[in-house]
Amino acid sequence: MRRLRPLLLLPLMALMSGCEAVVLSPAGDIAAQQRDLLVWSVVLMLIIIIPVMALTVFFAWKYRESNKEARYEPDWDHSTHLELVIWAAPLLIIICLGAITWSGTHLLDPYRSLDRINKGQAIAEGVEPLQVNVVAMDWKWLFIYPEYGIATVNELAAPVDRPIRFHITSTGVMNSFYIPALAGQIYAMPGMETKMNAVINRPGKYVGFSANYSGDGFSDMRFAFHGLDQAGFDQWVAGVRADSKSLDRETYLELEKPSEKVPVLHYASVDEGLFDAVLNMCVEPGKMCMGEMMAIDKKGGLGLTAVHATWPLAYDKYARRGEAALGSGESYVMAICTPLEAEKAAVDAGRRRQELAAQITRSAPTEQIMGRGLTRPGQASRTEVAAAGWPFAPRIPAPTAADAPSASQS
Repeated sequence: MRRLRPLLLLPLMALMSGCEAVVLSPAGDIAAQQRDLLVWSVVLMLIIIIPVMALTVFFAWKYRESNKEARYEPDWDHSTHLELVIWAAPLLIIICLGAITWSGTHLLDPYRSLDRINKGQAIAEGVEPLQVNVVAMDWKWLFIYPEYGIATVNELAAPVDRPIRFHITSTGVMNSFYIPALAGQIYAMPGMETKMNAVINRPGKYVGFSANYSGDGFSDMRFAFHGLDQAGFDQWVAGVRADSKSLDRETYLELEKPSEKVPVLHYASVDEGLFDAVLNMCVEPGKMCMGEMMAIDKKGGLGLTAVHATWPLAYDKYARRGEAALGSGESYVMAICTPLEAEKAAVDAGRRRQELAAQITRSAPTEQIMGRGLTRPGQASRTEVAAAGWPFAPRIPAPTAADAPSASQS
């Protein structure tokens, strides 16, 4: 019976034979270099781990209770040679690991453009990388090919031995874009763009998925990645273009709504500038883009004149988290467009500041400190603060002629 026990492990071994160690046998050069980095790190650490484990067993066997011939030296406390071995070996391993990690961090930087296709094979002169814009949604993946003007959902394809440059963002929560056979994972974050350069060296069908939990449909947030030769890739592009669907902004807003187990979708055309609008969180018509906000902030902002020209900005597209600071309802940021409007806004803001300063002067001294005279959010103020003025900023001086903008401002 003892000899037959190993046979009981055969069903388990048969099940494990279906597993594919894709991380240790990747099809892309970047993933292969990452595999090598992992293997070398493990080997270097095993130089310490294996002797320690072996010595643990050896000492336990040698100094067992029944071994009366073992040397026992209670007065021994130091050996220079032993100390040298104990400390020198880990120090050398740490130095080697540090060197490998430092070089690997720079050579395998996902933002770094590729300088080779495979080991010993440089990129041919004049070859441009395939640009792919990736959008992580709830709970599906959108891929846009700006070079070909097409888009797909939950399906990605690329020609073999051609560099790929991914531009990655997200519509909602943070996600992680990961194709184990191609390269390591990289995060997708809303309002931010991450990049990854990679190449596939072997034709085949591979699996991509989200490696960061993102909600109910996370388990089915998977897609197929096809590594094709150039003829096969051209045929795949032609098949996508044969579809009659078009991905405009209205279609995108419907696609963006949370959904699970979404089948593969093809779009023969894509609205120009759609990915930039997704990245800047302004696909919705009339919504100010983050790039425009940052440009305004870089120039110093709109100043106090923006108080009455700025309405609450809804960052969430379908639901708002909490009450808006300046009221409820769907609203957007507005900008002052002409010099005359800017001058009028400055005069109106100055008048409100003057009325507010006068009101604060008439109020009790105890109401001027620590915000005691302010109302809770969502409640009306005591006198509506001059109907449209700031509910804060005590003791603001009266406006002067310098407050008014010049005719060149806009």
